[in-house]
Amino acid sequence: MRVIIQRVKSSQVEIEGQIVGKIGCGLNLLVGIADTDTEAELDWMARKCLELRLFPDSATDTGRWDKSVQDIGGELLVVSQFTLYGDCRKGRRPSFDRAAAPERAEIFYDKFVEKLRQSGLKVETGLFGAMMQVSIENDGPVTLVLERESG
Repeated sequence: MRVIIQRVKSSQVEIEGQIVGKIGCGLNLLVGIADTDTEAELDWMARKCLELRLFPDSATDTGRWDKSVQDIGGELLVVSQFTLYGDCRKGRRPSFDRAAAPERAEIFYDKFVEKLRQSGLKVETGLFGAMMQVSIENDGPVTLVLERESG
């Protein structure tokens, strides 16, 4: 499983001109599911996204990150993105062989979102498999790649 995690001031997803998900301060999560992912990867990734200390203790203290999205009562926008498993090492067209099949990926994506919602935080999403326009006001900018392989 791969997640691009971005600390944001705001973020939203539009589909055909309609806003389907919108958050304020918190985390934007772009989520890719591998064909080998299990519940263990979902559990680990949800915990990591919720507990990772990416926020300063106060607005004036930007040098030290002591707070998680849970600590600040932040919001989460979760967007499916199978292209995180695009392999561009050969040729000119990415290979997506390691990405989970859409039917399986959607089930795992939904489970991941549900695990995040159990935190009690506001969790918004895009629409799985849809063409989306994602607007991100990255704060910092802070962008990290989280990865957890099965086994």
